[in-house]
Amino acid sequence: MGKRDQTGAPAKALFRRLFAINGLLFAAGTLVLAFSPATVSSPVLVTEAPVLAIGLTVMLAANALLVRRSLAPLDSLATVMQRVDLLHAGDRLADNDTGDLAHLVRTFNGMLDRLEADHSASSAAALTAQESERQRIARELHDEIGQSLTVVLLGLKRTVDRAPVALREELHTVQEAIRGCLDEVRRVARRLRPGVLEDLGLHSALKELSTEFTQASGLPVHRHLDTGLPALSENVELVIYRIAQEGLTNVARHAHATRVDLSLISTPEHLTLTIADDGRGGVIEEGTGIRGMLERALLVGARLTVRSVPGEGTEVVLVIPTSGRSTR
Repeated sequence: MGKRDQTGAPAKALFRRLFAINGLLFAAGTLVLAFSPATVSSPVLVTEAPVLAIGLTVMLAANALLVRRSLAPLDSLATVMQRVDLLHAGDRLADNDTGDLAHLVRTFNGMLDRLEADHSASSAAALTAQESERQRIARELHDEIGQSLTVVLLGLKRTVDRAPVALREELHTVQEAIRGCLDEVRRVARRLRPGVLEDLGLHSALKELSTEFTQASGLPVHRHLDTGLPALSENVELVIYRIAQEGLTNVARHAHATRVDLSLISTPEHLTLTIADDGRGGVIEEGTGIRGMLERALLVGARLTVRSVPGEGTEVVLVIPTSGRSTR
């Protein structure tokens, strides 16, 4: 019963306000007719019609103005509803000067808080499961397929040593192909599970990532990585690494760039990761890659922005606040 009364309170308060507005206007009109020298004949005289029209116009205008002010927060509420996106957190409706709709506004903001919290929790669980699956696949690639290819290489080497001279060239070709497959398997395993991030830290992991990107794509990466980084948690380091990885992958696939800049700048208030290219830029579609980066940024309370100007390239900026919060 208490919940029903609380739910109906905004509607009752709004009804009382509209009833009071209309009642006051009708009472004011009645008092004007009662105490003013104006009279109304039956039938209405031609000279009295303009007075009645002016009085009706004034009452309607006053009623429209007062009712519009009372319902104005509904326009703002509808606007926020249309633009709200759980991947862009923090969009709220101000609850000041909202009169009888203040409870409705607070309820709506509370609903967004709950939705964002639930979305963040579900995204964290999904990304954690994704990372676990990546680690499992990386281990299988490295331990099983990698070892199997190594055994094949060793056996092929013994075969080459005993093979006739006429077959050795073909066997060497097969041997190099298998060695290339082994290197590719190890490279994929490293991308799935960045062991250097766990062993040597974020700075070295970003260096290796940019080096591998240049070797694979041929695009030079100009790095500017601060060495005096604050102590970061494993989650924050992994988010930075994955967003840098996805940003470089997008450059290789879509940008048609000739240069990439990768920077990680530390200030007392923020840690800022930037991936910028000089490619074609243009319209940004929030596909799986960008949405994944946005979800990862939300997990650590960071803000991700993507700026892309046609003909001027694309810039991805991740800003992680470090002042007033623990990064350990």
